Amino acid sequence: MADRNGVMMQYFHWYTADDGSLWREVKANAKELAAAGITALWLPPAYKGLGGAKDVGYAVYDMYDLGEFEQKGSVRTKYGTRAEYLAAVEALHAAGLDVYADVVLNHRIGGDAQERVMATPFRQDDRINALGPAREIATHTHFTFPGRKGRYSSFEWRWQHFDAVDYDDASKEKGVVYLFEGHRFDDHVSLEKGNFSYLLGCDLDFQNAEVREEVLNWGKWYLDTTGVNGFRLDAIKHISSWFFPEWLDALEAYAGKKLFVVGEYWSPDVASLHAYLNATQNKMSVFAVAQHYSFHYASKAGGNYDMRRLLDGTLMRERPQQAVTFVENHDSQPLQALESVVEPWFKPLAYATILLRSEGYPCIFYADYYGAEYEDVGRDGNRYKIVLPSHRALIDKFLYARKHYAHGPQYDYFDHWNRVGWTRLGDAEHPKAMAVLMSDGPEGTKWMEVGRRNTAFVDLTGHIDGQVVTNGDGWGEFRCKGGSVSVWVEA
Repeated sequence: MADRNGVMMQYFHWYTADDGSLWREVKANAKELAAAGITALWLPPAYKGLGGAKDVGYAVYDMYDLGEFEQKGSVRTKYGTRAEYLAAVEALHAAGLDVYADVVLNHRIGGDAQERVMATPFRQDDRINALGPAREIATHTHFTFPGRKGRYSSFEWRWQHFDAVDYDDASKEKGVVYLFEGHRFDDHVSLEKGNFSYLLGCDLDFQNAEVREEVLNWGKWYLDTTGVNGFRLDAIKHISSWFFPEWLDALEAYAGKKLFVVGEYWSPDVASLHAYLNATQNKMSVFAVAQHYSFHYASKAGGNYDMRRLLDGTLMRERPQQAVTFVENHDSQPLQALESVVEPWFKPLAYATILLRSEGYPCIFYADYYGAEYEDVGRDGNRYKIVLPSHRALIDKFLYARKHYAHGPQYDYFDHWNRVGWTRLGDAEHPKAMAVLMSDGPEGTKWMEVGRRNTAFVDLTGHIDGQVVTNGDGWGEFRCKGGSVSVWVEA
């Protein structure tokens, strides 16, 4: 776990401008982010993707090309050049922030040459029962990286390094996964679709010793080149869980330091997250996806959600030391693959929950902090304009409260359908108390204990004027508005 009271920020969203300016923006904002209370940045994939200068980074082509070589139609990536990326990391470190690199180890896309391979077809939704016998397919599985010309690594990917693809250049058949002859789908992966090893592109075969060696060599090169403090691992439920303890142990031994690692195992089922953390020997954290869905459902219910249950069935409650909590991310935002929007009115309540409680390592989403506007086509084929409002004014206040007041014992008051709250009593270094009250329905009050007798408290959010004065037993009747949150701190 990183800094116990630290805060991570996902510094991008899916529709971040593709003008190559992000790394320069990161560098320019490093000191401001640190001053606000951010302690670490999760940066987007820094290497070349299939779409070159327009690729978000998850369609991985060359992990050694950080915006340095003319490949896939550009030198820079969507976010800038290698020099700008390294300068951004350096600026963040100078400002006292940690840096987590987004890493996609599951697949490669955009091979440079075609190979002909015998492969067995499976339906996308059934990886157990073959559609028929093996047949020859033609697919782009040879990655030569002609623009890089062997610099940093001479390794070339061939079909033998992958276990499956989803495209036959000859038949162009849709909805089929082709398992290469002599291979099997990776074990110890999600059991969705029978076996969810295959996600997209050319799927890395982690049973192959050459693959494991190359992925480790790349990790060592990346640490040497960038000096990052850890990784955000993409799509981990599609990769053999036994691989990561082996990989992380080797990288930490090489680097001579602990690395913070958080994995994206996208499942609202908290039992699956527990099982994965056990399988990876507790060597990483995972995103608290079930908590995100609680926020999503509560926001959609418009006051008809049982707020007493907001933390039930979540890692935040059941395994807080390994939970990276979040409200929204690039996959869940409107018009994206895992769209599960937390409505704007509820986001202040959700951010107060992840930022002002003792459990979890919170992650702020760029588009929630700065706001965002974009257009794209939805699943229904229609085009939509999306406007995501900035919540920065309130998030900055929550960050201030987290730094100065979110310490010491925590008393919960999750005892009302709409209005729930908690108090933090402070510690020796942070002696002032705090009370948080929120409602997804009507305004109202709640008596809560703060351990401060006859003491005045004010609402840091500014939502409610005046003071609350505690009684001789250290209890106060704290108030919040309807569909809102108030953060009461010692005056």
